This record gives sequence, structure tokens and C-alpha cells, in this order.
Amino acid sequence: MSQTRIEKDSMGELEVPADALYAAQTQRAVNNFPISGQRMPVAFINALLLAKYAAATANSELELIPTAMGKCICQAVDSLLEGNFMQHFPVDVFQTGSGTSSNMNANEVLATLATRLYGEPVGANDHINYGQSSNDIIPSAIHISAAIELEERLLPALNKLSETIHTKAQSIDHHVKTGRTHLMDAMPVRMSQTLNAWADQIGQNIQHLEQLQPSLQSLAQGGTAVGTGINAHPAFATEFNIALSQKTNIHFIPAKNFFTHIGSMDIAVALSGQLKTTAVSLMKVANDLRWMNSGPLAGLGEIELQALQPGSSIMPGKVNPVIPEATAMVAAQVIGNDTAITVAGQSGNFELNVMLPLVARNLLESLELLSNVSHLLAEKAIATFTVREETLNKALSRNPILVTALNPIIGYLKAAEIAKIAYQEGRPIIDVANEQTDLSTAELERLLDPAKLTQGGVQS
Repeated sequence: MSQTRIEKDSMGELEVPADALYAAQTQRAVNNFPISGQRMPVAFINALLLAKYAAATANSELELIPTAMGKCICQAVDSLLEGNFMQHFPVDVFQTGSGTSSNMNANEVLATLATRLYGEPVGANDHINYGQSSNDIIPSAIHISAAIELEERLLPALNKLSETIHTKAQSIDHHVKTGRTHLMDAMPVRMSQTLNAWADQIGQNIQHLEQLQPSLQSLAQGGTAVGTGINAHPAFATEFNIALSQKTNIHFIPAKNFFTHIGSMDIAVALSGQLKTTAVSLMKVANDLRWMNSGPLAGLGEIELQALQPGSSIMPGKVNPVIPEATAMVAAQVIGNDTAITVAGQSGNFELNVMLPLVARNLLESLELLSNVSHLLAEKAIATFTVREETLNKALSRNPILVTALNPIIGYLKAAEIAKIAYQEGRPIIDVANEQTDLSTAELERLLDPAKLTQGGVQS
């Protein structure tokens, strides 16, 4: 048997693999774009198929295609979603800027499957793509895929991380450590105060991401080629969003202005910007963990992260903070993805943005990376680290900055003199203050109690 078959499109004949579900336009894209070897993300293809399901349902409801045909198209979508469908979607990310190749890939695959079910020809353009254009369905698929990933993966992961940090903070509230500004010793803080600051950062990111959801769930579908809705039924957009909402359990609505959603990627850029901010927050948490874990002998050694794997191929016994390091690398990648998305967002020329596949790829990668690493950070770093109390107490007792609490009583200049002596002689601040002031040992112990100093206010 021949390993290829001949398919035809408007540009002529083309050889296609004999067992491929796609046809000529997909093969042309495979031939034209041997660039990265990266296919469009699974989440994007999943969303594109869901959009085709919603379109077929809408077209059936509006009696634009036979009801039986619409059901066969929907059945074809479901059969793909239930299996490993990516083998049927070989088009490179770096393709035509409108994503037309990916749209036609989906149209051709579904046309093949639906024809088998329907028993009569189902056209890739005339039926699967009815009432649609690549110019509205690809921006819609970007929004759909990002909305699903945000709702079902990233927000739950960030909530889990926030909850884990809060729980850990409660369990270590009794530990007091040396605070640090400029990486230098500062006034003491409770371990819980440090962690609750992390949790608040994550909480702010959750809040800002949730604020973007309504915009993300508004779709370009119905605008067709340029935003005017040419060749789409006036009720198509409404019926499409009803069907999609029922299928996904996420509330989607037609865009107020199709021109905006087709000609720009501003909402995707805004989401990417907030993902970047989330990455920055995770980078801060990861680096704090790395610093506190450093050593254990020649570093801060305030905590001990869970040992997950040997840290060196040459130094026996070495263990490294691998989860915070992985988190930092994810953050760097997300920041880079945002830069590319920002540039892509500027490519909205007149009625169409022409970097849509790049936006889809980078946005979905950022969502996936942040989701995965947030779970790991919660489960294998935050929840499992132990506090080295002896190290904390040793540093606290010798911290000259505690003298700050005496400022209201002895004045800044006298306090600075005491701190300098303590630094120079390597002595506990309470011993030097006992010699340099009229305050009793009992009074100094009360005024310089690190735990009390974490509560703020003027000591008296």
C-alpha cells in the first residue's frame, strides 16, 4: 500500500500521509514551516476543538447545517478530546500569524471524522468552519484556553500555595529571627511575619488574576474576517457562547466590540503582565527560602529545606535547594514569555493581530509552568522545611541592632555608640548596654526582648 494519498485544495494537489486525518492545507503548513518542531500547545488545541463543538451546536440550533451533521461534528470533537489527539495536529507554532494553518488543521481533521460518522461529505470550510474565520476563532481559542487554564489550574495552585504558607506560618509563629534589610542585620521579626508577607503577595496575585477573568471570558467569535461579522448569522455569537459555556462550565460571552478582540491582543497582554507579576512574587519567595537555607555552616542556616536529591556529582553529602531554584527558573521563563507577548501584542495591524500563535504558545506555557511549580513550592519546600532554632537564637542574642529599641530612652547617638562597641568587640548588646547606661539588667532584658520587639510600638 502507498504511504501517501493525494489531496486537493484551492492551490492544487498535494501528497499527504495515507493515514493522516488532516488534508492538503495542513500538509502545506507542515511543508512550509519546518521551524521549531514545537506544535501548538495541547491546551490551545483542546480549546480550538471546544470552539468547533460550540460552533457546530450553534449552527445546528440556527438550522444552518443539518442537525445530524452538527451532532456528528460534536461527536468527532468528543472522540478527539477523549484520546491522544495531538498526533493529528502537527503544525509548527511559528506559522502564519493569524493561525489559519491551525484552524484549517482542526477543520480538516474534524471533516474527516465527521464524514465517517455522517456518511456523506462534511466540508472543512463549508461545514466545520461555517460562520467562522481564522481571524475570530484563533483569538477566541486563545481566550478559551487561557480561561480554562486559569480557572482550573493556576488559581487552584496559587490558592493551595497561599493556604500552605498560612498553615506553616501558624506552626512556626513562636520562632523569632533576625530581620534583614539590604541583606544586613535589622530588627527582629517572627518567622510567621515573614511567611504571612509571602502569603499576602500570593493573595494579591490571585485577586488581580480573578479581576481579569471577565475580560478573558469575552470572545471574538462572531466577528469573522475583520470584525463586521460577514457570513455569520446575527445570533451565531450568542448561541456559540451558550453552547461553549455549557460544555466547559465557564461563563463565556460575546465581545462588546469584535474589532477590538480581533485587531488587538490587549487582554492577553494584560494577563501575561499579571503572570509576570506572579512570577516576580514566586522569585522573591524562592530567593528568601534559598537565603534562609544557605550554609548550613557558612551561610544563614536558619531553616533546613527537605533533602530531595544529592546536590553534587563530586562533593558527597551536599544537598541543594532544588525546588526554589526550579521556581526561580520558571519565574525567569515567564518574565521572558511576557516580553515576547508584549512585542506580539504590538503586531495588531489594522483589523488583525498577526502574532497569534506566539501569544498562544507563550501565554499557555506561562500558565502551565506557574501552576506546576506553585504546587511543588507548596508541597516540597514550604510545608516541609524545619526551623533551626539554635541558629536563630544565637544570631539574635548578638544582634547590635536591637539597641534601636533604646532610642526613645537613651537617644540615637548613645545607642549608636553602644552598637559600635558591640560590633567591634563581638559582644551581646545587652552586656554593652549594661555597662554604658544606668538601665538595670532586668530592665534591659525587658526592653530588648526580641519577641516583644516584633510587636512594634515604643518600648517603655
